[in-house]
Amino acid sequence: MAEFPQSVLFCCDHNAVRSPMAEGLMKKMYGQRAYVQSAGVKNDMEVDGFSIAVCKELGIEISRHRSRSFEEMQEWGDDLSQFDLIIALSPASQRMALELTRFHHLDIEYWPILDPTGLGDAREAKLAAYRQARDQIRSRMLERFGPPIDPDAEEET
Repeated sequence: MAEFPQSVLFCCDHNAVRSPMAEGLMKKMYGQRAYVQSAGVKNDMEVDGFSIAVCKELGIEISRHRSRSFEEMQEWGDDLSQFDLIIALSPASQRMALELTRFHHLDIEYWPILDPTGLGDAREAKLAAYRQARDQIRSRMLERFGPPIDPDAEEET
């Protein structure tokens, strides 16, 4: 298992589905062990209601999350080089992270997480797809960062 980073940035396409879930899960599972943020290639969507619902099932509150892009992060003074680790959850965000950090020495990992947004017709089918994405993220975290400091966070739903 790799060393635990001091700061982690999760990124995906819109910072509305996967990366807010990852940010919320990381904070719930590992508390203050690392500074955690998330961003998207674009910021053109609010945080997704299904993401909010499946995180709430685990006691994770992401409804107040405000989506932001890499560009906005930089405008607000968040330098990508301040992060020890960037975890890209989509191919587009991986390309953007690599492009924006090509002159910095930091680790970028790609976790291929299912994009649940187009899956399922009925509400229950959509929720199942979002749970699958959430659980993929949680499994990768346990694999990468080890057992959580919050024992409740490790329980399967």
